[in-house]
Amino acid sequence: MSVVSQIKTVTAAAIHQLYGVELQPLDILVNATKPEFEGDYTVVLFAFVKQLKKSPDALGQELGNELVTKNRALFASFNVIKGFLNLSVSESYWLEFLSREYNNPLFGTAFPKGDKVMVEYSSPNTNKPLHLGHLRNNFLGWSIAAILKATGHDVVKTCIVNDRGIHICKSMVAWQLFANGATPKSTGIKGDHFVGDYYVKFNDEYKKQVEELQLAGGSKEEAEKEAPIMRAAQQMLLDWEAGKPDVMLLWRNMNSWVYEGFSKTYQRIGSDFDKTYYESDTYLLGKDLVDMGLKKGVFYQKEDGSVWIDLTADGLDEKLVRRRDGTSVYMTQDIGLAELKQKEFNADQSIYVVGDEQNYHFKVLKLICQKLGLPSADGIYHLSYGMVELPSGKMKSREGTVVDADDLVDEMVAIARQKTEELGKVKDFTPAELEALYDTIGLGALKFFLLRVDPKKRMVFNPEESIDFHGFTGPFIQYTHARIKSILRKAEFPAEKIQAATLLPVEKELAIQLEMFPATLLDAGADHDPSKLAIYIFNLAKVFNSFYTEHSIANAESDEKKQLRLQLAQLTAQVIKTGMGVLGIDVPERM
Repeated sequence: MSVVSQIKTVTAAAIHQLYGVELQPLDILVNATKPEFEGDYTVVLFAFVKQLKKSPDALGQELGNELVTKNRALFASFNVIKGFLNLSVSESYWLEFLSREYNNPLFGTAFPKGDKVMVEYSSPNTNKPLHLGHLRNNFLGWSIAAILKATGHDVVKTCIVNDRGIHICKSMVAWQLFANGATPKSTGIKGDHFVGDYYVKFNDEYKKQVEELQLAGGSKEEAEKEAPIMRAAQQMLLDWEAGKPDVMLLWRNMNSWVYEGFSKTYQRIGSDFDKTYYESDTYLLGKDLVDMGLKKGVFYQKEDGSVWIDLTADGLDEKLVRRRDGTSVYMTQDIGLAELKQKEFNADQSIYVVGDEQNYHFKVLKLICQKLGLPSADGIYHLSYGMVELPSGKMKSREGTVVDADDLVDEMVAIARQKTEELGKVKDFTPAELEALYDTIGLGALKFFLLRVDPKKRMVFNPEESIDFHGFTGPFIQYTHARIKSILRKAEFPAEKIQAATLLPVEKELAIQLEMFPATLLDAGADHDPSKLAIYIFNLAKVFNSFYTEHSIANAESDEKKQLRLQLAQLTAQVIKTGMGVLGIDVPERM
């Protein structure tokens, strides 16, 4: 149990003992004490003043005396300032914590078994390669799954591939028109890039044809509708839905090229899935649920035969769930897929990692599933995240101006190479070790920069800024880890276990920071927010560097001090490695 949890528990017990009032530990608010005041943790008293009929100062004095008297192993002293009870945790608590945990590789991840959670992320289209936005999606999904797994949950990682529809047909038509039989193998181009190039070619040709039709006297609306290449794509979609053999063969071939390309990218960035669904298999799902909803009165049918749900009483609007020709819409498919996933995995929570442009869609999805009484409904959670932009602005895939994921990873590794060589500390590395190091630093910088921001916020990604060995970056943390491992390789623990010496202020600050790791991990999982963990690890690395700047480890003033500082160093390295690991980031042993 963390020190904050212990404080909440003993405070609730003390209030019951003193005043006969039953409170739950969750009712107690405990914060880190502000730097200008003496103490480690502060109990906020204002919430109980009226109930206990005590002035804040009187309550603080009585409660502080009770806590310190009855919990000598936990508290050393207290003070009360304007309704805040500041508690100093005893030095023996921190020393015992370090002695117990410094050599524990499982520190921070020993949690009781939790719920079953499904995390769906990535969800690419097979008409183009993965781009910068997909990277934020993949890193968020993978890290949330890893954080939840580390905190005891049974986690299933899934992906839905959008492999059908007009956007796929556009690439197919363009290939027929312009490829002359070329393939990824014949051109040496990675499969997803190869197909994506034809999606861009389609839109270039489409614009050209629209302009020509307008010059011939047609309106823009008519030109967009009548452009031959668009009509060809629409016909191909009809042929696909009819199962026309030559269209199906081309569709399978082009998708296979894309899947091979995706696989290489996923492997490179460390993203994986336990189950992949394909829209071509799931797009007919949900039709039976529409019929069930009509019988239940959840849905209603209009005169033209289309089926709708009226959500105006819930603060939303009316939503189409089946077209008048009997075909389903995306919402219908998502309802059906939610039911299918629940039957297959019986998860308590189903997390969808999808951009914030789909916020409304997921509100409607959850509400419809609840009204239909589906077992999966209450567990639906939309992990909404903001768009990633570059310093130059937004990206547009149709115009070929998106930042390709593979190109960005290559750029990050190249920057990592340049920055590392500038530092000049890797002359004893073999060529293979150097390549692995550049890859670790480049990918670590990319992942950390995209994960350090609250998912709900939009962000600007700057490759150069992300690889700064002295900034709020992954490489700063990686360098700190390598620095600690170098210290540990050179220094030896004293032969016998020694009762550690008194903690100096920065040593205590580092111990306090380390003890917060399990609670931070739980908090990040509960809030579905990896940035909380990223910020914590960065702060831990900063505190360690301050500690090491002030105090020598190898030349400590006594064996007691050397042992204490080695314990602090070893546990810091372990927490950095574990914490970065659940963010999907490797940390090198040396840099």
